[in-house]
Amino acid sequence: MEEKKVDINSIIGFVLIFGILIFMFYQNRPTPEELEAQKAQEEQVVEKVENDVQSAALDAPAEINLQDSTAIANYQGKIGAFGYTTPSDKLTELDNELLSLKISNKGGQIIEARMKQYHTYDSIPVYLVHEGNASFGLDFTTTDNRVLNTKDLYFVPSLSESNGNKVLSMKAKAGPSQFLEFRYEMKKGDYLVDFTIRSQGLNGIIDSSKPVELSWKLKGIRHSKSVEYENRYTELTYNHDDGKIDYLSLTSDDEETEEDVKWISYRQHFFSSILATKNNFKTADLTSRNLVEEESKDTQFTKLFGATVPLELTAGELAHNMFWYYGPTDVKVLSQYKELGLDDSIPFGWGIFGWLNRYLFTPFYSFLSSFLPFGVAIVVMTILVRLAMSPVTYKSYLSQAKMKVLKPELAELGEKYKDNAMKKQQETMKLYGKAGVSPMSGCIPALLQMPIFYALFMFFPTSFALRQKPFLWADDLSSYDVVANLPFHIPFYGDHVSLFPILASIAIFFYMTMTTGQNMPQQPGMPNMKFIMYLMPVMMLFFFNNYASGLSLYYFVSNLITIGIMLVIKNFILDDAKIHAQIQENKKKPKKENKFQRRMREMMEQAEEQKKTGKK
Repeated sequence: MEEKKVDINSIIGFVLIFGILIFMFYQNRPTPEELEAQKAQEEQVVEKVENDVQSAALDAPAEINLQDSTAIANYQGKIGAFGYTTPSDKLTELDNELLSLKISNKGGQIIEARMKQYHTYDSIPVYLVHEGNASFGLDFTTTDNRVLNTKDLYFVPSLSESNGNKVLSMKAKAGPSQFLEFRYEMKKGDYLVDFTIRSQGLNGIIDSSKPVELSWKLKGIRHSKSVEYENRYTELTYNHDDGKIDYLSLTSDDEETEEDVKWISYRQHFFSSILATKNNFKTADLTSRNLVEEESKDTQFTKLFGATVPLELTAGELAHNMFWYYGPTDVKVLSQYKELGLDDSIPFGWGIFGWLNRYLFTPFYSFLSSFLPFGVAIVVMTILVRLAMSPVTYKSYLSQAKMKVLKPELAELGEKYKDNAMKKQQETMKLYGKAGVSPMSGCIPALLQMPIFYALFMFFPTSFALRQKPFLWADDLSSYDVVANLPFHIPFYGDHVSLFPILASIAIFFYMTMTTGQNMPQQPGMPNMKFIMYLMPVMMLFFFNNYASGLSLYYFVSNLITIGIMLVIKNFILDDAKIHAQIQENKKKPKKENKFQRRMREMMEQAEEQKKTGKK
């Protein structure tokens, strides 16, 4: 019985794939030096994070008793001219078909932002702002040396309509015609809210020699069944320097100061809170604090985001046009705001990977899912992708077949020059050249598939189209499927069993069994192929148990199709006898060397000659 041959190119391909996975998991891990510094400053960091965790709620000032005239008088005495406004704890609601906002008289800020069409994994409405998880205000100094924050001030609401839009004017008055205004304008069927900050008659009240700073903080509310998984895709992203997109660390505490900022996005995986401006912020101090230490059902927040932005005064007055976006991180929705470029806040991936994800897979899947069930659309997309890549697969198998035919001649060379490695290498390269075979041609197809792999690795966990879409036993293709819950937690695996990763791992195992064989001789200096054959499926099982079930479904179907394509190519397309005959014909043809090949041959001949001279 003929021994099965080792498919080195397939092994290289899988090693590269999982190498990219490992790189993705650990690219943001701190260096040893950073770990040492973090250890030395552990107490300070813990204290800072704990303070920041509480700050979003603690920024809200203590409530005053509105029934106590003495308390009101004391409050008005502290805030000076702005005591002209009578305190009131009233809330005003702005809503349309998609979004509901509640704005408080205290601070004039949004204290609740609720998505009307979406729910969390446990059927609770999706809130981006709720129960004190966010704060917004302006810090400024008055000409009588009072340091105030708009969160301490009471605003007077005025609700009206303009061209069919709902308009809410919130004014903190310092006199009959002197005020600081927050103006909200909500359109029908739109997540974007126009937001204007302006003042009138305050040029003698606000000290223009002191900075006016906008402060916005938000703790990301948990929306998914796995807080670790959701936190993996929760980050602060910002647009600066004429369209450059950057972000703070996903895995650790981070801060940055940037110039010329167009928008700031607090992305909570599938939902985003974004503050954008027509005229870019000159500078912005940005912070991100990680609030998730481990997987826990009790953890309610993912990250704490913060932004501090100086606002310029013009002739002693404020006049800034901005936008609030509270809505899904959905390319279909965010692409509507081309002028602001909000769709750039979606994590498509970097470089060519992001390009493939954004302009190929996202629209292609949207097209398929427009008339197919979401899970079926994944299967169809997988089939079409694999068929599109079949020429690359064919090239890989053709290269393997050529190497197989040349194996007896390579063995002869190995035996003939077993004591002269350099001469063996030289003759081997000559044989390859005469036969028209490139030993690297099998690796190139594996490398060509890397952009596809990485793009899809980013597509499935971040595609809003897959959110809460069921297929077979999976109730959410954007999250992991669960067929059994474990009474304990396995490190790197989790406390549940997902079936799609198991199926994908089994398919990989059978594929590698077919390509590497069961009885593989161990070559000196080469990795143990049998060990790798078992390691790869296990790595797949652990890596994907907590990832989107749509991704595992893709790799399960993809591996099945690859096995099928491999069987067709080997049994019906490739013919060893014809390949052997073609190689023999190639040997008879004069072989032209390119400059690189000639240079390599000359170097090897010179080295061989020097070796002989040295022996003499």
